[in-house]
Amino acid sequence: MLLSFAVTASPEKLYQKNCASCHAPNRLGAMGPALLPGNLKRLKKNEAMDVIRQGRLATQMPGFADKLTDEQVAALVEYIYTPLPESPSWGEVEITASHKLHYRQSELSDTPVFEADPLNLFIVVELGDHHATVLDGDRFEPIHRFETHFALHGGPKYSPGGRYVYFASRDGWISKFDMYNLKTVAEVRAGINTRNLAVSADGRYVMVGNYLPHTLVLFDARDLSLIKIFDVKDKSGRSSRVSAVYTAPPRGSFVAALKDVKEVWEISYLDEPEPVATGYMHDYRYEEGYMDRGPFPLRRIVLDDYLDDFFFDQDYKHLIGAARNANNGQVVNLIVGRKIAEIDLQGLPHLGSGISWEYQGRRVLATPNLKKGEVSIIDMQNWKTIKRIKTGGPGFFMRSHKNSPYAWVDVFFGPNHDQVHIIDKATLEIVKTLKPAPGKTAAHVEFDRDGQHALLSIWDEEGYVIVYDAKTLEEVKRLPMNKPSGKYNVYNKTRYTEGTSH
Repeated sequence: MLLSFAVTASPEKLYQKNCASCHAPNRLGAMGPALLPGNLKRLKKNEAMDVIRQGRLATQMPGFADKLTDEQVAALVEYIYTPLPESPSWGEVEITASHKLHYRQSELSDTPVFEADPLNLFIVVELGDHHATVLDGDRFEPIHRFETHFALHGGPKYSPGGRYVYFASRDGWISKFDMYNLKTVAEVRAGINTRNLAVSADGRYVMVGNYLPHTLVLFDARDLSLIKIFDVKDKSGRSSRVSAVYTAPPRGSFVAALKDVKEVWEISYLDEPEPVATGYMHDYRYEEGYMDRGPFPLRRIVLDDYLDDFFFDQDYKHLIGAARNANNGQVVNLIVGRKIAEIDLQGLPHLGSGISWEYQGRRVLATPNLKKGEVSIIDMQNWKTIKRIKTGGPGFFMRSHKNSPYAWVDVFFGPNHDQVHIIDKATLEIVKTLKPAPGKTAAHVEFDRDGQHALLSIWDEEGYVIVYDAKTLEEVKRLPMNKPSGKYNVYNKTRYTEGTSH
């Protein structure tokens, strides 16, 4: 495309003025993703122009149609699809050099420095000024507030006992925080653009998934020292970003969602893992073939489509996934390692925020949708859609609790973003719609450990965490906070309770 003389500034200057604050001056990513050809290879240039003009759904990417001409947008697209002079890397040398150990275990008390139930604490992430608050889940009073790295992403993850919590930031920083002593214990930078982390069910390992470089990075959970880097490539050598990494407790493994290759990866962290076939098998009964018998063996589950958003059933036998550009979901049996069913899921289901419960003697999956104003209810025995519950607009987060008759879902996108729907799990009907702060986004519900209260965020710099009685749905308390986003209860997150996303 030929650019007219209306482009008065060079593409680099346009980038620095309009994009660098979110995507970093060197295009390696910060709050926003890295803008490099490898990261953009599934996005056509004309689609990239639409994103710049209109913004991107389910992200903080704004539209620039009122600020940039078509020629300037085209110039920016050509610039971000141009390779850097040198390919950026973040490997063993860089990771090890970034490691910071602030406290050794012997320097920390094994007794909490506060009087509160350690299993009923919340971590509240405050995006407005990049802090987090430790909240007492019985009295609903803040215990401690501390600074975090810029732009946390993927949700904090707890150690199995709940004493430690691990954070990941978009620019790759991983932090370990001691909830008993209210101190940051260790930090390390795992990548340039990081999606999230997972903690093994035995508490020994932390796995981090990166967009840039295309790696999974394994750390010792005690001090965040590096154990191993996995280069994420399929068997043909095609490289992929990691959309997310999860822990599968009953399986003793990490499961990774890959954005650019048609595979799901499973990596065992057991001391004596089952050998994994790495090539063709003559006879699997006698393990005649190429076998990985070492620690942290990689198992590849090859699929017929990309899956970059996951939901797991309660026993982690099945993975339900969806691709951002697909019109259906796929059910993958993790035992046999293959797809066993497809689900009618149109639009853009947010399976990562899906939940499940018992409905008329059958377990169902419920997922919000990032594009359509509906919640899909799926029978998890036959994988058929039972109902599509119409909502006030596309939603982002959904939550419930095993002791609550209700499921809560927000209307994160569109004109009704200040609404939250309450769904009766027995009737699959919306029984109440809350509008706690007209004009301000209401999102992300989390319950206390017993399911007696539900906490809702008002995503505004002059925002609140609002505490509701989970039975009467009446407001109990408002806690002023600076753009609070997610709230994470220790008990629910360490017990993987029904109604909490995993």
